[in-house]
Amino acid sequence: MPKGNGKTLAQNKKARHEFSVEETYEAGLVLQGTEIKSIRAGRINLKDSHARIDRHGEVQLINMHIAPYEQGNQFNHDPTRSRKLLLHRSEIVKLSGLIQQKGYALVPLKVYIKNGVAKALIGLGKGKKKHDKREDMKRRQMKRDAERAVKENMR
Repeated sequence: MPKGNGKTLAQNKKARHEFSVEETYEAGLVLQGTEIKSIRAGRINLKDSHARIDRHGEVQLINMHIAPYEQGNQFNHDPTRSRKLLLHRSEIVKLSGLIQQKGYALVPLKVYIKNGVAKALIGLGKGKKKHDKREDMKRRQMKRDAERAVKENMR
């Protein structure tokens, strides 16, 4: 099964606009008690979140918001706490070398359920400049116009 397949629960649409994603990695999420119930209910937000490799060599997902579970009472969690991502050691070493280069960042692209387990798709992205974003927007608009013209010619 290719990376990223499963029931998508949250997507970071802004990530592909702000970064040009070169590689993607599938990582497991370390969650507490009621977090998985909130995730399955779709109460998750990836906006403004990012991943970081800490000094212990672990990958942490920072600023991802998981809403408290409604029936969780005292067992609820902090909504924006750092969550550990599960990756192979070789992937972490490779990523830490690439992140040292200027302009690279780890960006969460989406969170999904695969075989009953919550997974995050993170991308190694290089920040786009303003003119790159404009070119992408122009390219998308031209593609839409071309598809619209083909569709109208078929009528």
